[in-house]
Amino acid sequence: MSRFFATGSDSESEESSSADEITPKAPGTTLKQSLLLSDDEEDTKRVVRSAKDKRFEELTNLIKTIRNAMKIRDMAKCLEEFEQLCRAFLKSKNIVDKEGVPSFYIRLLADLEDYLNQLWEDKEGKKKMNKNNAKALSTLRQKIRKYNRDYETEIAAYKENPQESADEEEEKEPEDSGSSSDSDAEGGDEGVSSTSFLKKKPEAASEASKFLKSAKGSGDESSSSDDDDDDEDWGSDTVDSGSESSDEGKGRSASLAMVFLRKTQDSDKPSEKKLGKKKKPKKKERLEEEPEEEGGEEAGEGWEKVKGGVPLVKEKPKMFAKGTEINTAVVVKKLNEILQARGKKGTDRAAQIELLHALAAIAAENNLGQGILVKIKFNIIASLYDYNPNLAAFMKPDMWKKCLDCIDELLDILFDNNNHIFIGENIAEDSENLAISDQPFRVRGCVLTLVERMDEEFTKIMQNTDPHSQEYVDNLKDEGRVCGIVDRLLAYMENKGSTEEICRIYLRRIMHTYYKFDYKAHRRSLGLQGESKSEQDQEESEGEDSAVIMDRLCKFIYAKDRTDRIRTCAILCHIYHHALHSRWYQARDLMLMSHLQDNIQHADPPVQILYNRTMVQLGICAFRQGMIKDAHNALLDIQSSGRAKELLGQGLLMRNMQERNAEQEKIEKRRQVPFHMHINLELLECVYLVSAMLLEIPYMAAHEFDARRRMISKQFHHQLRVGERQPLLGPPESMREHVVAASKAMKMGDWRTCHSFIINEKMNSKVWDLFPETQRVREMLVRKIQEESLRTYLFTYSSVYDSISMETLSEMFELEISTVHSIISKMIINEELMASLDQPTQTVVMHRTEPTSLQNMALQLAEKLGSLVENNERVFDLKQGVYGGYFNRDQKGGYQQKQSYQRDQKGGYQQKQGGYQRGGYRNQNQSNY
Repeated sequence: MSRFFATGSDSESEESSSADEITPKAPGTTLKQSLLLSDDEEDTKRVVRSAKDKRFEELTNLIKTIRNAMKIRDMAKCLEEFEQLCRAFLKSKNIVDKEGVPSFYIRLLADLEDYLNQLWEDKEGKKKMNKNNAKALSTLRQKIRKYNRDYETEIAAYKENPQESADEEEEKEPEDSGSSSDSDAEGGDEGVSSTSFLKKKPEAASEASKFLKSAKGSGDESSSSDDDDDDEDWGSDTVDSGSESSDEGKGRSASLAMVFLRKTQDSDKPSEKKLGKKKKPKKKERLEEEPEEEGGEEAGEGWEKVKGGVPLVKEKPKMFAKGTEINTAVVVKKLNEILQARGKKGTDRAAQIELLHALAAIAAENNLGQGILVKIKFNIIASLYDYNPNLAAFMKPDMWKKCLDCIDELLDILFDNNNHIFIGENIAEDSENLAISDQPFRVRGCVLTLVERMDEEFTKIMQNTDPHSQEYVDNLKDEGRVCGIVDRLLAYMENKGSTEEICRIYLRRIMHTYYKFDYKAHRRSLGLQGESKSEQDQEESEGEDSAVIMDRLCKFIYAKDRTDRIRTCAILCHIYHHALHSRWYQARDLMLMSHLQDNIQHADPPVQILYNRTMVQLGICAFRQGMIKDAHNALLDIQSSGRAKELLGQGLLMRNMQERNAEQEKIEKRRQVPFHMHINLELLECVYLVSAMLLEIPYMAAHEFDARRRMISKQFHHQLRVGERQPLLGPPESMREHVVAASKAMKMGDWRTCHSFIINEKMNSKVWDLFPETQRVREMLVRKIQEESLRTYLFTYSSVYDSISMETLSEMFELEISTVHSIISKMIINEELMASLDQPTQTVVMHRTEPTSLQNMALQLAEKLGSLVENNERVFDLKQGVYGGYFNRDQKGGYQQKQSYQRDQKGGYQQKQGGYQRGGYRNQNQSNY
């Protein structure tokens, strides 16, 4: 007899397993005990399952682990389990090819990708992650994106209708488990469902064991779908099984029928649930179609439909009681009542704004005068600014539009009643005059403060908008309206405002103008006119150029402003505007006269950012004008720091949390410059590196053997070292590689190759085409490359030549003979080249005064030995306490030999009595070697 019908307790089961004979029991008792098998006996049973069930169970277990890791944001665990899941799925390839990709697998891939994208966009959350989780998130995101490319169609189908995909999966599970019921006796979730079982008929008593196992399997399946029903089912099983055990007289068929009927009733529950799930969308559609009917029914039953946890206001609250006389005092009292709720906890800010609008409409209907209307408008605009309690939050588009409309309406009222309304912060509330009378209206408030806050809100909106989206462009269109409001207020303040207020509004106008290139003024300066007649008429109707506007506004601030900050900002903006329009000398002179570089470190961070932007623009302007050394000096501080992006307010560099906490990061983000005001960082770096190349390569060639030569640009040398370390030299790709390749060519005196690396299609598109006068900049660059290549060639190869014709040099470097003559003359005067010019033959005669490499090394050795002896003697004298001897101590505390070699100002060596002079081995009597 089978062990399946053995007694149910643990002890008895152990005894019966060890005994040779098993005592037969009554059929009812046997059935009851078979349903209540112990866990130990279940574990010892051999379970035969199909390959498909094994593989799918392995996949589902891994998926459950991944989902649990997702809940607790354990990215390292997610990555590990996902790699295991991919390997397990690869093992199941044969089964997947037959059956198709399981829907639960597709659902996980789609959910995991969405989850990772959501985590990736959460910047705050990423910063709080530890190092392992952050690294795992980045790796897993790349892997899932690459992996999901093979299942794009399935994932797209799932995302279109996730509800149907889930229902199909639920339907497939019982069918799959039913097909494998013969082999899978107690497979948990893979057991036969009750509905599939009902289709079978128990024909023989020998099938009882199969029947019981399948019934148990269906019970397990229902328990996995609903935990609450599970407890009730098992409770009823125990009660019924107890009644069966008490009634031993009944046969096995009766007990089978009881279990059969009970499981049939239980098995109806999941099917009803599935139907309910399918019916949910239809129910939603019906709710949308008939909202009024259900609303009526609910109202009849005493329920009220709510939205967002707050009951809907069906009727607007009445502002005034019926029959109340509307006058200025009543409206002011109501206004104060509304304002008292401002800032309190639980106050609905949107409702408060609506109430103020309604109050303004009532005041206008009853003709209470413009004074009360202006006061209400002031409060409406202030309430719009207070709508976001967080300082870092920016205004929503609808609130922003309302704010602009209200400010426009307020300015309309002020312009229409220019002489009848006085506004100001110095007017006390007690002395306000809001009623209609012979006296002009007096209202407490400052329209300039409102406009300044509006300008700040516009900056915040631009900072918080994705710069590469259409939304940014749409928001940027509002700048015209913002500038219009500023211009209107400027005209109003010029008549009504104080000097300080005029300076403040002038600065706002300057800040919207200084960074914009005036293309129309540029065309006029070049003598170009509009292509069509309409463009010409438009240019004639245009007002004054931006240069004239900037000059007028800035000079007023220079003369009248009493605060250093406004004047400093105005000077920097003026310099920036001059530099942007290639007025190099005006910009340079204004910068030098202002002496801002002496104390700018004491200014606040926004002013320092403006200073950095101005210096960068000044350097780029110098480069466009061919002032290479000035350009390099202006850009040196910004580029040598390695964090130009941060210094220009164009983004934050990734730092440790120890250097900058979350609060400091928020403050720094608020200082960022909007994207449309950014300076191209690649252009900036290219200008700096090209300037450094034109200065550094000739200097390196002139001081090739000088041990004490200094570096003009550390960053340029770093790029050269990076280029030399590359094991494989291919054609240059990036901008830096182009400059390094050009530097190597210039070092050899090959100006044509240098020119081809600096000016080509790739570099034009990246850098040179971004300048307003592109062709002029390219021509200037070619000229500079030719001149510096000539200097480098003479420094490098002068020792090879006895004499060289200037005509030959002119042909080699495609320069005029006069230019070659000028360059060589300067080199001879500055003692950089030991040569002389022979005018009749137009040749350069070399003097052969340059030391050879061996002589240079000997000089270096002599210098090092001299310093070694000097240090040794100093240490010896300190120990002995004796001063003097072979060395005499000079006034500055150094040691000096009376007839030793001394280094002169130029860096050469000369002896006091007929020794060596600057430039190599040359006697005082000019006797050459």
